Amino acid sequence: MSRTSEPGEESVYAGLVDATGADAAHWAFGSRAEDPLAGLDTSVPDGLDAAELARECLALGDDALVLGHRVSEWCSKAPELEEDIALANVALDLLGQARRLLARAAAADPGVLPVLPEGAAVGAPVAPEDALAFFRGPERFRSSRTAALTDADFAHAVVRLFWWASVRLAVLARARSHADPVLAAIAAAGVPEVAYHRDWAAAWVLTLARGTEESRRRTLTAVDALAPAYAELLGRHPHVRAEVAEVVGELFDRAGLEVPQAQDGVPRDELPDLLAEMQSVARAHPRGSW
Repeated sequence: MSRTSEPGEESVYAGLVDATGADAAHWAFGSRAEDPLAGLDTSVPDGLDAAELARECLALGDDALVLGHRVSEWCSKAPELEEDIALANVALDLLGQARRLLARAAAADPGVLPVLPEGAAVGAPVAPEDALAFFRGPERFRSSRTAALTDADFAHAVVRLFWWASVRLAVLARARSHADPVLAAIAAAGVPEVAYHRDWAAAWVLTLARGTEESRRRTLTAVDALAPAYAELLGRHPHVRAEVAEVVGELFDRAGLEVPQAQDGVPRDELPDLLAEMQSVARAHPRGSW
């Protein structure tokens, strides 16, 4: 039964939409939040190539966006309520990183922005980071194939997240001293988040590998299936290979697992299917408002 407000009582929905203000039309996918780079000088420092900076931010942002979407699929499906919440928080962290990185890419080089459907303009109502997330085809994404992989089960999810977060943590830690102060600030904010992601996933890899016969079987299956993914991640960031290998080796020793040695093969490409789902509403209603 709906609740009717008493005379003089403000409706619980009041204020959600200012029907008379200048911003009366809201994008269908939520009112525009504050600029993620508000208060920062987004001019590209002298000596930096703006296009290269944008490509770097896109690679980091796309990977976070795609994996964040994949992790979000675990909402209401994790083995325990606490882990359900943990995975939701991981996804939110990654989407927040993606938003800042994609916004930085667009600010550094507006040429990376896609052509929007007729009538939909960047900024009103579509933010630059939303344009990059929802209106690029898979051929323009710079994410890893590892980030887009569908999880076969929970063991697959935590092994992939552990490897991915181990590499990303090392990359972000180095990016804190990037010549671009905006990217450096984004990286610094992301380090504690990804450190939690890595440690949470590591705890579950250890638990499953040393748990029941069935949980260990599933962990071994995940490690074997994801060997090309681990190789891909190291290949994308060879400058952190040694430090990542040390972290992975330490955990796998404790878990009684063998680190994959094979460096050939690539993960299957699941990005087109992922984007078809993730972008479907935005593409169906590019001018949507509420």
